[in-house]
Amino acid sequence: MGRSAEAEGDYADRSTMTQRNSKLVRGMVAAGTVATMAFGLGGCGVSSLTSGFSSSSIFGGSSQPAPGSGGVSEAQLLAEAKSGETGAVPGEVSAGCPRFVVWPRDNNVTVYEPGRVGDGLAIMHRAEITKTARECYVEQGRVTVRYGFSGRVLLGPKGTSGPVRFPVNVFVTDAKREKIKTEKLEVASSLAVENPIGYFSAVQSVTFDVPEGARAGEFEVYVGFERNVPNAG
Repeated sequence: MGRSAEAEGDYADRSTMTQRNSKLVRGMVAAGTVATMAFGLGGCGVSSLTSGFSSSSIFGGSSQPAPGSGGVSEAQLLAEAKSGETGAVPGEVSAGCPRFVVWPRDNNVTVYEPGRVGDGLAIMHRAEITKTARECYVEQGRVTVRYGFSGRVLLGPKGTSGPVRFPVNVFVTDAKREKIKTEKLEVASSLAVENPIGYFSAVQSVTFDVPEGARAGEFEVYVGFERNVPNAG
């Protein structure tokens, strides 16, 4: 079966991002920083990220109590992020649960010195989403997806010690891939010259209606970094 126009576009985006990541690593090596080596950990290209869960999740299925009553914690996802691997956290999830997908074009964000966006030697820090998980609670005419994600932050050649925050977008699409709900949140971490790798995690819930005749599994929940911020690339 041939790829759709959207799939072809995402494939091209992943190829472009992989090339950019390669150039980024070479630029940071030239800068001689400790954080340079961190970019090679775990194979952080877009192609290594999960595009959904299928049957993998550390949360339970729809037979579980309503989200928020238990399940995964931010601490658990944080530990998974520190493992250095990428993808969904292993586990079980019921059939028909909406997928939770890291948007391939926004799985990472790099912040540069002002006026030097795209310059590998001017990187201050970079954040990457590396782990994901979800659970569902399906009711008549609506569904709640409790989702979690985590990742790491890397200090660049021009970065300094201190806290860092990154805005994140979460949106839900229906069977026609139309956005029906959008939410915003932030993730935070802390970096230091002597400890150039930081981590973050978040667990949230989103509830949306499922029209009569539609199925919960036809919907998808996406997460990605906000790229429209100063000095981001």
